[in-house]
Amino acid sequence: MNSPVEIHSLTWNVTPDLLGILDNDGVFIESNPSWLHTLGWEPEEIRSRTFFDFLHPDDVANNAAAFVEIKTGKPILDFENRYRHKDGTYRWLSWNAVPEGGNYFCSARDISAAKKNAASLQSREQEAALREQFIAVLGHDLRNPLTAIRSAANIMQREEQSERTSDMIAAIDGSVDRMAAIIADVMDFARSKLGSGLDVTVSNDVRLDDIVNQTVGEIALSNPAREIHRRIDFSGRVRGDKTRLSQLISNLLGNATTHGDPATPIRVSLGCEGEEVKLCVSNEGPCIPADKLQTIFEPFYTADPEEHTKGLGLGLFIVSQIAKAHGGKMAVTSKDGETSFEFSMPTMTN
Repeated sequence: MNSPVEIHSLTWNVTPDLLGILDNDGVFIESNPSWLHTLGWEPEEIRSRTFFDFLHPDDVANNAAAFVEIKTGKPILDFENRYRHKDGTYRWLSWNAVPEGGNYFCSARDISAAKKNAASLQSREQEAALREQFIAVLGHDLRNPLTAIRSAANIMQREEQSERTSDMIAAIDGSVDRMAAIIADVMDFARSKLGSGLDVTVSNDVRLDDIVNQTVGEIALSNPAREIHRRIDFSGRVRGDKTRLSQLISNLLGNATTHGDPATPIRVSLGCEGEEVKLCVSNEGPCIPADKLQTIFEPFYTADPEEHTKGLGLGLFIVSQIAKAHGGKMAVTSKDGETSFEFSMPTMTN
């Protein structure tokens, strides 16, 4: 009678799977050519060696248990282990083995790539979970103690204070405001770069002119010495997030207030061109160098290294992310002593 190897000679020689026959002691009697392609071993290097000779040390115990089980007549299906390549590395294999006539007929498929992909996916999922935890820490564990500080300062203000302690409480209030703004910026940066993007709640009934007027009023109130001229030529509605759009305008006005010539007015215009609504905030002052304009919307941007004491340099980055979240874009020009930031986004379509 012909041996199983001879009967299936074509399959034996062309299949990409590793095929082998073990005797009752776990010694290889035969192996097919795929061993050379997958693991680098010639047939004569495999023959007369036990399967334990090729196993990863961490897989010996469970393979020994599986070999005991197959000797009872039970087949082994989808059994995974690591086999040593001739170069000393290991490959993940998935085995099927069945007992027949005192021998054991085995087939294995190289699943190293699938294992690597699964590990990569798990790593990405773990990284995503860590990112979410990081954002949660910023939002909860940093803001809570800051709220406690503000509350304590408010309680102290109700009591009689000396001029010195009143100044100290006012300084605490100012520091808390700056810390809250930094936390908000870092939260937005984390969501943009590490999470799923900025948190945007969209409404179909947003009056951009009202938001501009309200935000300009707030900036003027906190900067009474700065003159702000506005021109509103658009009173339609847009689809967007009122809070985020107010944040965008506030950041642009704050930027103009910080960097513009205090002796000249800041100009704000709102109008419509075709199917786009455009907001422009301009200020006079030193021009931004051309090479700086290329990266002005990148995170941690600052034209002057000394300005890191004023913030993290995330304001314009967040502006660009808010614009992007609204299907819009930001542009900047700086020449002839004037710097202008322009935000454009689609108008409401019928």
